[in-house]
Amino acid sequence: MLSDLLSSLSSNPYFGAGAGLIGIGTALAVLRRSSQYGLIFFRRQYMITLEVPNNDISYSWLLQWISHQLRDSSRHLSARTTLIKNDDPSSRIQASYSFVPSVGTHYFRYKGKFIKVERTREQMINSGVPFESVQLTAFGQDRQIYIDMLEKARDAALLANEGKTLVYSPTINEWRLFGHPRRKRPLNSVILDKGILQSLINDVEHFLSNPYWYIDRGIPYRRGYLLYGPPGSGKTSAIMALAGHFDLSISTLNLSQGTMTDDRLQQLLSNVPEESIILLEDIDAATVGRHYEKEDAIRYQGMKPLTLSGLLNALDGVISTEGRIIFMTTNYIERLDPALIRPGRVDFKQYIGPLTPYQVEQMLIRFYPQSTSEEINRFAKQIEDLTANYSQPISAAQLQGYFMHNKDSLNDVFDNVKQIFRL
Repeated sequence: MLSDLLSSLSSNPYFGAGAGLIGIGTALAVLRRSSQYGLIFFRRQYMITLEVPNNDISYSWLLQWISHQLRDSSRHLSARTTLIKNDDPSSRIQASYSFVPSVGTHYFRYKGKFIKVERTREQMINSGVPFESVQLTAFGQDRQIYIDMLEKARDAALLANEGKTLVYSPTINEWRLFGHPRRKRPLNSVILDKGILQSLINDVEHFLSNPYWYIDRGIPYRRGYLLYGPPGSGKTSAIMALAGHFDLSISTLNLSQGTMTDDRLQQLLSNVPEESIILLEDIDAATVGRHYEKEDAIRYQGMKPLTLSGLLNALDGVISTEGRIIFMTTNYIERLDPALIRPGRVDFKQYIGPLTPYQVEQMLIRFYPQSTSEEINRFAKQIEDLTANYSQPISAAQLQGYFMHNKDSLNDVFDNVKQIFRL
């Protein structure tokens, strides 16, 4: 029959003239277009797709969770290396390797359904940071399956980061996890003057546990702190300890960067990770120390540098967000504009100065628990005489470095006390 059909078509003058070929081509094009529309209709009616971009907070959670689902089936992987330091002081740093799905297509089965995973990567021209996304496709119309996946991925990430503090830093207009999660810093490892740390704890706790107190009184629900004092006095260490105590992450901003503009700062502060402390270190350098050459270069690129007005509006203007905690630090409070540290922008100011006798005693006890009361009094007297003779205060960082230098012998601590100023 096929041969008869071909022979009849070949003898047909219209077909031989090309009309038949045109008709077959048209029929094939219609068939192809119909199959495409049919496939689109099928996907819209009987399949559901979820896309998660890498600027979404759940991206890294989901990618790690998917890697566990694909641990036995996928053959296309990307490596992630983590350096681990155990609690054992004698142990060395070890490398831990984990694998996530590489760019491409993967499949796994979840709750009786086959899930198609497509990971894509696109190089961004302006920022140089590649844009990635993960797209999941499954049969059915129930989106609850994706909600379950995201919740499981979140729970797994929280469990992996339990007992650790996350630190975020900005890229362009979004936040990325900086380095690896850090072990929480215990409160008792930060020794400030008597009562200072406890007053900070009480204030942060009242803020976090009483949001409706602010709402009922029409007060913006945000809190600003300023820790000021000489370098090495423990300002940043106190913030790290507070973040660990309240299970908060830290989002750190360097306002002195040449690429920091008013618009960029507003964008970053509007999408800070939830339950995070915003840390603005060396706030005095935010709008000073910019050379005209750098400013002209920035303007040439179409970017205006950060201004004091832009900083103030970002902190408590109309566009500022609610429910956030901002910690600022500075070594030179006299350089700060009064408008920056007025009530409403900074609600809690705390001076953290050089070592006091109380700190000297507590630090000696912490580093040398076996020390007696006589030894404590003797060392406190040595420090008092040392600061009087040199007319130079000692910071907590200096004393800590001195203890670390003489960590093996308490006698060396007494005999070499003048070395504090040489370290």
